[in-house]
Amino acid sequence: MKRIIFFDGVCNLCNGFVSFMIKIDKKAKFQFAPIQGVTAKMNNLDFSELAEGEQSIVYIDADNGSYQRSDAVIQIFCDLLLLGKIFLILKLIPRPLRDGIYKFVAKNRYKIFGKKTSCRIPSPLEKERFLD
Repeated sequence: MKRIIFFDGVCNLCNGFVSFMIKIDKKAKFQFAPIQGVTAKMNNLDFSELAEGEQSIVYIDADNGSYQRSDAVIQIFCDLLLLGKIFLILKLIPRPLRDGIYKFVAKNRYKIFGKKTSCRIPSPLEKERFLD
């Protein structure tokens, strides 16, 4: 099964995260798709009615487990890095607190980091990693 990271394709912060992941994911474990795309719709991820701050990174792991917000970020690093399980210690922080911080950043991400007018277009080298 594929590991898919769904991200806000017009968000500069989210695109920076994807670029970072591509750089450190040397074994190409992850694929990427914008939450605005067809793959997200095929996976029943519909963010169209949510406020901008409620849109979330979504991660679907190799076992078809689904994670959102802070849980998604923690699980991505657990699955990526050899010693990634150390990130599980972050789950000791109560989810409402972790997700509260996540939602604050998400709500303000366009103001702080900016927004593109269209979704990211992968380079020819990145193209095989993107589903949309």
